[in-house]
Amino acid sequence: MANGRRTTPRREKAEKTRPGKVRNGYRSKPFSARLPFSADRESPAAVRSARPRIIIVAVCFALLWGALWLRALHVQVVDGPELAAKARKQHLTSLTATGPRGNIFDRTGRAMAKSVELYSVFARPLEMADREATADALAPILDRTPGQVRRLLAGRSGFVWLDRKVSDRVAAAIRAARLDGVYLTTEYGRQYPNKYLAGQLLGFVGLDEQGLSGLELAYDKHLAGKNIRLQVQRDAKGNVLRFDHSVDDVASIRGGDITLTIDAHVQLMAQEELAKAVTESGGKQGGCLVVDLENNDILAWAQYPFFNPNDYERYGQAVWRNSLAIDALEMGSTMKPFLMAAALQEGVIERDTLFFCENGRFKIGRNSIRDTHEYGWLPAHKVLRYSSNIGSAKIGMTMGKKTYHGYLDRLGFGRKTGLGLPGESPGILRPPGAWREIDLVTASFGQGFSATLPQLARAFSCLANQGVLRPLSLVKNPEPKAEDAVRIFSPEVAQEVLAMMSEVVEEDGTGTRARIAGMQVGGKTGTAQKASPNGGYGKEYVATFLGLLPIEKPRYLIVVLVDEPQKSHYGGVVAAPAFREIAVKTLAYKGGLPDMPVACENGAARQPSPACKPEELAIAKAKAAVPATEGMAPDVVGLPLRKAIELFASRGTMPVVKGEGEVVARQEPAAGRAWKEASEPTLWLEAAKGKG
Repeated sequence: MANGRRTTPRREKAEKTRPGKVRNGYRSKPFSARLPFSADRESPAAVRSARPRIIIVAVCFALLWGALWLRALHVQVVDGPELAAKARKQHLTSLTATGPRGNIFDRTGRAMAKSVELYSVFARPLEMADREATADALAPILDRTPGQVRRLLAGRSGFVWLDRKVSDRVAAAIRAARLDGVYLTTEYGRQYPNKYLAGQLLGFVGLDEQGLSGLELAYDKHLAGKNIRLQVQRDAKGNVLRFDHSVDDVASIRGGDITLTIDAHVQLMAQEELAKAVTESGGKQGGCLVVDLENNDILAWAQYPFFNPNDYERYGQAVWRNSLAIDALEMGSTMKPFLMAAALQEGVIERDTLFFCENGRFKIGRNSIRDTHEYGWLPAHKVLRYSSNIGSAKIGMTMGKKTYHGYLDRLGFGRKTGLGLPGESPGILRPPGAWREIDLVTASFGQGFSATLPQLARAFSCLANQGVLRPLSLVKNPEPKAEDAVRIFSPEVAQEVLAMMSEVVEEDGTGTRARIAGMQVGGKTGTAQKASPNGGYGKEYVATFLGLLPIEKPRYLIVVLVDEPQKSHYGGVVAAPAFREIAVKTLAYKGGLPDMPVACENGAARQPSPACKPEELAIAKAKAAVPATEGMAPDVVGLPLRKAIELFASRGTMPVVKGEGEVVARQEPAAGRAWKEASEPTLWLEAAKGKG
């Protein structure tokens, strides 16, 4: 106890350790000062031993830091482009995009063929957790069995098509199913909005939009969309997120359009009447061409049976092939006007030169030539009017095979027409050196050599164009390569032959069923035996009629052919009525049909004139003034056929005409009623009042 205080041993010990404490006049040293070394100061030896370790650690850190910088430099500079490419490959991919196929239009701008966006279904099997379950879910949507879908998904491929160009219903079902590894993409599909209209001429395309027949094949390079490489961004699953190209870039790869000389309205009328002619005669097939002679534009290219390129897989090649260009047939008596023109041009005959027609049977060696009637002496123009084979044979023998062959060759027989259609036949025209006497005889009435319908139409356009041969035109844009016009016959000869063709229809010739009241028509019938596969000729025929109207200055050329008719095989019976109906409707549509004979006050029938407007025309004007209601039938009862057709045409349809006469007696549907899109109005005719 010190200073009256008791100090515990613990406290005394603590006080001893307090540095600098003065005790009995002596300042004690801190406890640490009495240790062997100081806690505040290392010994030199300790510092010397720690320094190498510090240096080693610093060097290691410096080397590591330098290595990292060198690696970064290598990655950025040396490996940079490669790594950047790999990164882009993970998030960007390059796709080949094909532009849509160009459209095909008729001469009025109506779409005949166009490309539309369709959905296709594809899969990435490696992304599927359960392929069997996915197949079971897909099968009813794709209208397949689960086994079929499983086989598609069974491989190790990272991509597989499940179905191409599906309907909107299927695409919606695929979206709703939300199946892993199953995706939709857009492709372009070909659509033919008019279905059967000019099906064989247009042709069709395959699954990948390549042309396979018809104009689609002929102009495939022009129509096909161009290819372009596009950079697209995608997510981790590979789904495309967006394109890096503008709409203008994609539009620039679109295929080129084509504008045809075809008029869709005339095409429809030609197809309807051709189908009627073939079915009513029990024929196998048929063809029809309508040509505007002002510039040799083909307005209609019709074939029957019809073909719908929207569903081309349903048809066989016999239906979808463009037989008008491919099939060369013996045209028979329709070739006789060229024989007459050649003989007149060469001065071998004149219009009234007489030929003895052997009373219907002419023997040449072991062969016999027959006529349908027992004709005696006939002048040249009546040889054509009555279509005498014997008279034609004698004209051909008078002219000689070399001369006649030369004219056929110059008219384009034995050569392609230049329309550029796939598989177009040049026909068969053997050289004159291979002709025997009987070959010259048969060639004089159109047997022994073959031609296509476009070849026949082009040759007749030469007569219509005053003896100048010009090419036919099927495509307006892009413009085809120009061909020079060639004069074959003099204008006088061409006009003389046209006058003879007028007699065929307007007199007592073989084509009287092609007459059109109020207009002079010229034409020529053809009835040709078909060659037998076993040699010689069989029992089947090709019935043809070709007409020009108006014959004084032809504007339209129409040729109708029916192959293997059964009820009658004469062109004047089978094909001429179809020509007349097509001609009347075409003239009505184009505004060239004459007004029919009507009765005046004294009851005598005569042609209308500006000084004497018939009552029917006044009625027509009054009815035409009634506001048109879309889809409703106009009132045409009591009107001339021309006016009735014009009224229906102004409402976007062409009626079916039945019966004989010039005035509409009955119509279906009745005036003011609608007609269904699938059906067409029908008009029944009767003779004009006062016409005897």
